[in-house]
Amino acid sequence: MTSGTATVTRTITYRDALNEALALELARDPNVFVMGEDIGAYGGVFKVTQGLLDRFGPERVRETPIAEAGFVGAAIGAAIAGKRPIVELMFMDFALVAADQLFNQAAKMRYLAADRLRVPLTIRTQQGVAGGGPQHSQSFEALFSHIPGFAVALPATPADAKGMLLEAIRSDDPVVVIEHRALYATRGEVPEGDATVPFGRAAVRREGSDVTLVSYSRGVQVSLAAADQLAAEGVECEVLDLRTLVPLDRDAILSSVQKTGRLAVVHETHRFMGPAAEIVCEVAEQAWDVLESPPRRICGLDMPVPYAAALERAWLPQPEDVAATVRRMLEA
Repeated sequence: MTSGTATVTRTITYRDALNEALALELARDPNVFVMGEDIGAYGGVFKVTQGLLDRFGPERVRETPIAEAGFVGAAIGAAIAGKRPIVELMFMDFALVAADQLFNQAAKMRYLAADRLRVPLTIRTQQGVAGGGPQHSQSFEALFSHIPGFAVALPATPADAKGMLLEAIRSDDPVVVIEHRALYATRGEVPEGDATVPFGRAAVRREGSDVTLVSYSRGVQVSLAAADQLAAEGVECEVLDLRTLVPLDRDAILSSVQKTGRLAVVHETHRFMGPAAEIVCEVAEQAWDVLESPPRRICGLDMPVPYAAALERAWLPQPEDVAATVRRMLEA
């Protein structure tokens, strides 16, 4: 909503921003419905769908059994038939149970049908390290990015959580919106009303001239905290929030690196074959002549996520890890 030329905003949580987007679309479009485990009376395990059952009823907010392959398949069929289903996968790990439906059906249907069928399907899920152990903490954004057909959105702020979810629901192709459970309680300014965020447009969260830190999701917070540490030492980091991996804003990455001459990519998922490798490769191919030091990757370890809090912290990239890597880059 706008007042004159000014956008009306409020400070709300990432969780409430997602809930607001779901309510807006359920009210706006009768073809939209939500389905998943415990999303009705319980309000979702992370309370993102709280209150929606009371407002919109069981036909629009559909409880499912613990059967991801079944209800994801049903949602794909509904999408092909003209509905706009929003499926909540309680944990990203559970996407593997529905891998055939997601990667062989939803992602490929438009191609298989020679553009005569569309699958306006939104998958909402959450991932990341926050006390879940090895089977409830996995990050699969690289897997979804590797399969042509899905847009992959990873909002880092409450405003982006709302705006990118709205954009996903209105897309005529499948989108996975990957939330981070450690962000649900974070707060920020969120526009009222119909405030979509287009895909494929990265956001500069902090201007800088010495090093480019590229990240997304909770990694943006880690990068900003590292940038604060380094600013006290006279080092100015530019923090670029990708927002989406597919589509990837290559122009924003290259523009920032051309300004700073240095690149470090920060993300929580595994280092080996992770999104950072693709980004580093892109910069090496397109901007090798401006690099003043080798690009670096600061990522989760290549092992299952431990459960113990101290080990979990050691597994995760921390702001001090990012700051230490930047210092080494500047010494090179």
